[in-house]
Amino acid sequence: MKKVEAIIRKSKFTIVKEALHDVGVNFFSFWDVTGVGIDKEESTVLSQITNEVNKMERCYLTIIVNDDFEEVTIKAILESANSGEDGDGMLFVSSVNEIYRIRTGEKGSKILR
Repeated sequence: MKKVEAIIRKSKFTIVKEALHDVGVNFFSFWDVTGVGIDKEESTVLSQITNEVNKMERCYLTIIVNDDFEEVTIKAILESANSGEDGDGMLFVSSVNEIYRIRTGEKGSKILR
């Protein structure tokens, strides 16, 4: 099992959500978050207000998928979140050792289906 986490532009959330649904990823968690980025040109010109100007509204998505859904999940996010501009976001993939359904105590990748 894999944990796919993505930080994307807030304006791309609906497009990414639809792309994930199209490939069969129908459950994930998300949060609205704020990040800070540094634009070197802008920071020299606006040194006093750089922190305010460089705050970026983003969505943070967390998706747990079976190994066979890893590639389609990643592809859906990369293609739908891409604007070609700086600041499109980041995607992280890590392994999940075990998963449990709290209601029944069941465990294993079968509960993701």
